[in-house]
Amino acid sequence: KVLDASTLSFGTRLRWFAICFVAGIVCSILGTALLWLPKGIKLFAVFYTLGNIAALASTCFLMGPMKQLKAMFEPKRLIATVVMLLCLILTLCAVFWWNKKGLAVLFCILQFLAMTWYSLSYIPFAR
Repeated sequence: KVLDASTLSFGTRLRWFAICFVAGIVCSILGTALLWLPKGIKLFAVFYTLGNIAALASTCFLMGPMKQLKAMFEPKRLIATVVMLLCLILTLCAVFWWNKKGLAVLFCILQFLAMTWYSLSYIPFAR
């Protein structure tokens, strides 16, 4: 079924999954490293958020974007999805509009927890 949902070959989808996933990890690590620079909180928040978005987008290559969106908003993971997306947005709001460094760090921690909760929703009986 997964192969029917995409025009990309399995090998191509697997490669792009790996590229996006690794890019997500690199962005998150880079953001964490930039946190220690003066005024690095903005770079940290942006790179950490981009890293999570890239990691989330990587699964689009395995499942296909429509199937992933349907799965994300299934009743069993709806709350996890909403909390995760809200944390991504609130992190950027805290750093750019509200200029609250502590709040940005708090939302990044909540991002991590929300992404973990969301990821666990795909593993049967994990939550």
